[in-house]
Amino acid sequence: MLKTLMAASAAIFISTAAFAQQTVIVTQQPAPSAGTVVVREMPREVRTYVMEQDVQSIPYEGDIMVGRVLPQDVEVHVVDGYGDYAYTVVNQRRVVVDPQTRQVIQVLD
Repeated sequence: MLKTLMAASAAIFISTAAFAQQTVIVTQQPAPSAGTVVVREMPREVRTYVMEQDVQSIPYEGDIMVGRVLPQDVEVHVVDGYGDYAYTVVNQRRVVVDPQTRQVIQVLD
């Protein structure tokens, strides 16, 4: 009887310990390290707006990809109603950029 009681107590202790996990809530994203590309979700209306605009393509040497920062001489246009997004057309490809950093957020095809 004593062995059964001790075994039952041990089983309860072990199962309780398994459920006693620590929960961590992250309230601030860590800063990305060098070479890290942060992908952010873009509202559908921004994509639609950019695809409908008639702007001339600008020639650019190199690949246009997410994370690349466009030089200051590349003209970008802020998306009406969405000040956190800008766009341009580079090498016949429409790109959405962050107007503050000029970093490419998305390449639209």
